[in-house]
Amino acid sequence: MSRELYEKRLYEILKQKNWKLSTAESCTGGLVAATVVNISGISEFFEEGFITYSSRAKVNRIGVEPDVIEKYGVVSNETAEAMALATAKTANSDCSISTTGVAGPNGGTREVPVGCICIGCSIKGKAYSEKVIFKGTRQEIRQQAAVEAIRYLIEKIEEVS
Repeated sequence: MSRELYEKRLYEILKQKNWKLSTAESCTGGLVAATVVNISGISEFFEEGFITYSSRAKVNRIGVEPDVIEKYGVVSNETAEAMALATAKTANSDCSISTTGVAGPNGGTREVPVGCICIGCSIKGKAYSEKVIFKGTRQEIRQQAAVEAIRYLIEKIEEVS
C-alpha cells in the first residue's frame, strides 16, 4: 500500500471511531506528524505531536520513566512503548505513534545498527511495538520509518479493536 493510502486509511479509522491521535518522534523528527497531516480534515482527530529527540526530552516533555531508558536503552521496543503510552496520556488521545532509532549514517552499534527503528503505538491504554531494520540514506530511513509507523498503527487498531 502506498503512503497516500495509509494516510487515507488512518483518517478513515480515526473518523469512524472518533478517536484522537498523538505522536512522539525521535529519529523521524516530525515526519510521522507531517505525513499524518497530509490529509485534509485530520485536524479533527490529530491532537498533537512531540519531537523528543533526546532522552531528557522523552522524560521531561512526555513523561517516559528514566528507568526504562536506562534499563533497555533509548532504541528499544520498551522505550518505544513507554513513549507511546506517555504521549497518549500527555495528549489525552485514544491512540499514539512513537519512533526511536538510529537513522545514520553514524551512531550505529553491533546491537543497534544504523537503520534500526523501534516503532511503538498505544491504543486505548495498551502498548505495542516492533523493531524494523531499514536500508538507505538517513532521509530514506526516516521516511520509511514514518510510513511504517502509520502502517503499524493501522494494523494494530484493526487487529485489537
